[in-house]
Amino acid sequence: MSFVTGVGLTSYGKHEGLSSLDLMSKAAELAISDAGLKRSEIDGILCGYSTVSPHIMLATVFAEHFGIRPAYAHAVQVGGATGLAMTMLAHHLVDAGVAKHVLVVGGENRLTGQSRDASIQALAQVGHPDYEVTLGPTIPAYYGLVATRYMHEYGLTQADLAEFAVLMRKHALTHPGAQFHEPITVADVMASKPVAMPLKLLDCCPVSDGGAACVISREPTGERQVRVRGCAQAHTHQHVTAAPALSELGAEISIAKAKDVSGVAIPDVRYAAVYDSFTITLAMLLEDLGLAGRGEAAARVRAGYFNQDGEMPLNTHGGLLSYGHCGVGGAMAHLVETHLQMIGRAENRQVRDASVALLHGDGGVLSSHVSMFLERVR
Repeated sequence: MSFVTGVGLTSYGKHEGLSSLDLMSKAAELAISDAGLKRSEIDGILCGYSTVSPHIMLATVFAEHFGIRPAYAHAVQVGGATGLAMTMLAHHLVDAGVAKHVLVVGGENRLTGQSRDASIQALAQVGHPDYEVTLGPTIPAYYGLVATRYMHEYGLTQADLAEFAVLMRKHALTHPGAQFHEPITVADVMASKPVAMPLKLLDCCPVSDGGAACVISREPTGERQVRVRGCAQAHTHQHVTAAPALSELGAEISIAKAKDVSGVAIPDVRYAAVYDSFTITLAMLLEDLGLAGRGEAAARVRAGYFNQDGEMPLNTHGGLLSYGHCGVGGAMAHLVETHLQMIGRAENRQVRDASVALLHGDGGVLSSHVSMFLERVR
């Protein structure tokens, strides 16, 4: 058993003069304070990677920078799934009695601390070194290939994909920490610059500076209690050239396992936090997870199903597409927002009921998946 006892999140966008360690420290300090703890009470640290500061011992480098001496330290790297993978590991660590309070943290100054070319080159390395990287594709190109196939098989259109970008932007407008606060329309998305067709600029998440953190504890530290009910992973492939059929990707595997270990069914879920690096990512994952039928997620967006006041509120902070994406911290912002919703502290974004939440992270090109259920105990 474990509890999410504290969360911390910086604004995303430009943070001139702050390093990855600085941004991680800001988020970590907020999370520890939120949990009602002192730094000295943190006995475990899980740290995500940084492409700007690719140190081979980043977890202990951060511990020294932050001023803690944990009994357990580990760095984790599974792409965009890293944030939830670390949270899952922290859950198992405290449940096994290895640590009492584990700090989970990620952050990067990817926007101001890394050139565009360096960022593209670093991210492109998810491709196969012989069969893919040598041909020059970028991350958007890989997802563009997946989008083309998915659209062919299930009848999605570019206008359908645009609906997800519009929804995320609408939600970001209500969060002061979001990178983007200008409303957009389907027409705006359709008219934005092509990046890797069918994906256009507004179908893609931005590059951001930012940090996010949470504390996972063996016992609650406050009156408001959010428990990790169950979680699971799946890793079907690394490279898109080795990916299975679109109907056999890891999200379906991880969600099935998570439902089994938690005893939670999709109809029990009241709030969803789903990885959205691209509009096609969000469309596919919503359908893989059972939050919409095949080819039906866009229609649900149009109908208001995923709105803040809808039947299944989704990424109410704006997601990666509009709150921002700073590497590992990108998806961790989903966890922070979920916790705030569950304990009734989401302010003007507060939904009616977030008593049971589903979170899902995706790393690589739909390669690594983590599904997690949280429940409000009281």
